[in-house]
Amino acid sequence: QVQLVESGGGLVQAGGSLRLSCAASGRTFSNYAMGWFRQAPGKEREFVAAISWSGGGGRTYYADSVKGRFTISRDNAKNTVYLQMNNLKPEDTAVYYCAAEWSGGGSRSPRSYDYWGQGTQVTVSS
Repeated sequence: QVQLVESGGGLVQAGGSLRLSCAASGRTFSNYAMGWFRQAPGKEREFVAAISWSGGGGRTYYADSVKGRFTISRDNAKNTVYLQMNNLKPEDTAVYYCAAEWSGGGSRSPRSYDYWGQGTQVTVSS
């Protein structure tokens, strides 16, 4: 069982930055691929970024809408995955969720993930 707790959300003006963190319980964090997803009101949950498990080389993947602005990273010693978000836009407003997939490659599908956090709100004002 893995528990995920997100933090770092908030209100920011367009063009600003936020760094989201997701702390995981357990001693096998490095064996999980980690993903970030987001869900805006009235919309489906969508893929944002993912990083493969350590055995998969820690490869990173991004949605086209955030490529070049967001960076996903992980610190296995701290059992934490990060999402650095720069040049934020109003359309980035959503609840952001982190998720864990056992021995995963960093899937874009939410159905691939085994565990989910409770989410953190990001609001970008224009």
